[in-house]
Amino acid sequence: MSAAADLLKKLPAAFNASEAGGTDCTIQFNCSQPVHAVIKNSGCQVVDGTSNAADVTITMEDDDLVALMKGELNGMTAFMTGKLQVEGDLMLAQRLPALFDSSKL
Repeated sequence: MSAAADLLKKLPAAFNASEAGGTDCTIQFNCSQPVHAVIKNSGCQVVDGTSNAADVTITMEDDDLVALMKGELNGMTAFMTGKLQVEGDLMLAQRLPALFDSSKL
């Protein structure tokens, strides 16, 4: 399993339910091993593979995705330099740092 997939599997433990409020969404992470996170009923579940109904899709190289999720890479910088591609709900993508505690990843 890739470093990015390993890190993404930890998202439920780093999930910040108090920031999620009534958020009900699916976040697709396209890296070497695609996974998607489903946020529903103040919980988070990570599922292998590609979702047919993602609200936002994040596409990155594994190393960049790990750095982004750990707070070592600025999302706006990554987006502007082409390291991060986002399709769908940009506002949801901007909320990711609040939804997941990077210190728990």
